[in-house]
Amino acid sequence: METIILFSPLVGAIIGGFGWRIITENGGQWVTTLLLGLACLLSWVIFLTFDPSAHPGGSYTVEIMRWVSSGSLDTSWAIRMDRLTAIMLIVITTVSALVHLYSFGYMAHDDQFREGEHYKARFFAYLSFFTFAMLMLVTADNLVQMFFGWEGVGLASYLLIGFYYRKPSANAAAIKAFVVNRVGDFGFALGIFALFFLTDSINFDVIFASAPEMAETNLTFLWREWNAAELVAFLLFIGAMGKSAQLFLHTWLPDAMEGPTPVSALIHAATMVTAGVFLVCRMSPIMEFAPNATAFITFLGASTAFFAATVGLVQNDIKRVIAYSTCSQLGYMFVAAGVGVYSAAMFHLFTHAFFKAMLFLGAGSVIHGMHHEQDMRNYGGLRHKLPYTFWAMMIGTLAITGVGIPLTHIGFAGFLSKDAIIESAWAGTMGGYAFWMLVIAALFTSFYSWRLIFLTFFGEARGDRHTHEHAHESPTVMLVPLGVLAVGAVLAGMVWYGPFFGEHERVNRFFGINAAHAEEVMAEDDHGAGVGEAVEELAEGDLEGADEAVTEPTGEGEDHGETAAASDSAEDHGEEAAHGPAQQPGDGAIFIGPDNHVMDDAHHAPTWVKVSPFVAMLIGFLVAFQMYIRRPDLPAKLAENQRPLYLFLLNKWYFDEIYDFLFVRPATRVGAFLWKRGDGGVIDGGINGLAMGVVPFVTRALNRAQSGYIFTYAFAMVIGIAILITWMTLFGGVE
Repeated sequence: METIILFSPLVGAIIGGFGWRIITENGGQWVTTLLLGLACLLSWVIFLTFDPSAHPGGSYTVEIMRWVSSGSLDTSWAIRMDRLTAIMLIVITTVSALVHLYSFGYMAHDDQFREGEHYKARFFAYLSFFTFAMLMLVTADNLVQMFFGWEGVGLASYLLIGFYYRKPSANAAAIKAFVVNRVGDFGFALGIFALFFLTDSINFDVIFASAPEMAETNLTFLWREWNAAELVAFLLFIGAMGKSAQLFLHTWLPDAMEGPTPVSALIHAATMVTAGVFLVCRMSPIMEFAPNATAFITFLGASTAFFAATVGLVQNDIKRVIAYSTCSQLGYMFVAAGVGVYSAAMFHLFTHAFFKAMLFLGAGSVIHGMHHEQDMRNYGGLRHKLPYTFWAMMIGTLAITGVGIPLTHIGFAGFLSKDAIIESAWAGTMGGYAFWMLVIAALFTSFYSWRLIFLTFFGEARGDRHTHEHAHESPTVMLVPLGVLAVGAVLAGMVWYGPFFGEHERVNRFFGINAAHAEEVMAEDDHGAGVGEAVEELAEGDLEGADEAVTEPTGEGEDHGETAAASDSAEDHGEEAAHGPAQQPGDGAIFIGPDNHVMDDAHHAPTWVKVSPFVAMLIGFLVAFQMYIRRPDLPAKLAENQRPLYLFLLNKWYFDEIYDFLFVRPATRVGAFLWKRGDGGVIDGGINGLAMGVVPFVTRALNRAQSGYIFTYAFAMVIGIAILITWMTLFGGVE
């Protein structure tokens, strides 16, 4: 089953990409989509039936073939199946299958191609290849396999972002994404080299088991000594920075909007940009021994969340607003991973896939209905023209802004997962920088999300009158994926809160932590059932938890809907010790160090911490309502009054301009110098000079020596013999 999931997209890509002339272009679309649907179905079967306690260490491997055998490097291509893999399988295949289906309508008549051009089969083949590369990445059992998938995703993204090859901006965006990601990939590669140097292996089990020893080892790098665990964790995060578009390596992500909208949904919601978060969570056994590196991850994630949210406030392209939203939400995930609550990072990754894919596909529906107009300033009043798209976008907005009932488990998906991260940030940084950056980012997220809704669907029609008159709802094939994703955006948080961020023992069981003694734990637990047998229990337990909020004896706060078993966090680790030995690195899908109590502390955060995201969301909504519904003249006045700040945000903090000055222009000048002086002057000049100057000169000199007189040749022979005898006399006898 696991092998079918992995290779179905690849088979679809090959058949659709190379065999469409035989099965027709329409057949190529159907083959790729049906094979993705099969992979999606099997992924959900694995996710719902996977029981970590049934496998030693909470995971098992499926070997496909022997792959690399060179010296001490001996590895196979194998599928590592644990809870992290199972989560990523459903996220990737579900969104990809829906994007394939959605593309039937969106790519039906594309203005970027001439009549009669066969672009659809190629597009669907690229989508399927992208999905295969991502599945190869998340199912990897070793770092080389992961790196191949990592680079495969980069290649596929280049092909998809630059799919409109006649648009210079699309080609430039594809190159930019490829080049910027190479910077991060170089750091990732160095991390892999360091791990092989330290452990003589690239297999995860060996690396994870060596993590404690690594924390006590020093490594020489860049002319100084570094702690090995810190250095490796930092290098791996450099790779994650590139793929997940964190601050300084983020510039490729907004430009990736030049590709077709289904590509934006696939890249931003479920695949490429989440690879970095997955990498950090997968390498949690190393991250737990690298406090300085994780502190840097927390700082940069919080900074990215704030930066991207500020830029999203003033963007006018509907897709770019959602793109910066993605960048900001990825910052949230890295903060959770940085403070050591990897389950919360994966929770937000899981819920984010549903509502972000829906927002992108909803934006695509608006663009499709408005004849490829993307500037929100030319929208307005579309809720009556596009009613289904409007409600889908509303649900996505309610999810991303975090609408729910405070201090309960009742709310849209983003309400539960984002609040879990903010509470974790408070516990992990003692209410420091990361916590406040995330709260402010939540306020900005609410503002720009509701700004998008108000500018697009409310108010008077703006822009071209003809375009508005012919605006129309998207076909059913584009609306069905929106409906499916809407269900996830509404229910995913409430159903899965418990396993991802509930009581400690439940999270441990879900992720296979201490799987060796999980049966004993479950026997003593009133809920006692394997994860694979407990889907109904998960939903039922979470909804009941809303009525079981526990108030702290100190009066500082409530338990955010936790059950009574989790309220006594001080005894969690004692219970764990009673049930079996402490977790070892590699035991379970994620590793939580013995001194890591952040999740337990987050459950006992004060009430003001728990309600702060909700208050921030309300403030953002009210300000957006005031500026774009009650007083639509205010934005222009504010932009005029605060012109420098407005331009600073509109130009994305001038990162592109700074990079252009520091890197692009110097590289261009060096390239021009090497081209004109090096290639043209030295290489071409040298070859031309040799061929047209030196060789003819020597030839003419030799021609003059060929006089035809015997005494001339005899004289030359005598001179040669004299030189030879002189040389042998002077040097021939010297040893």
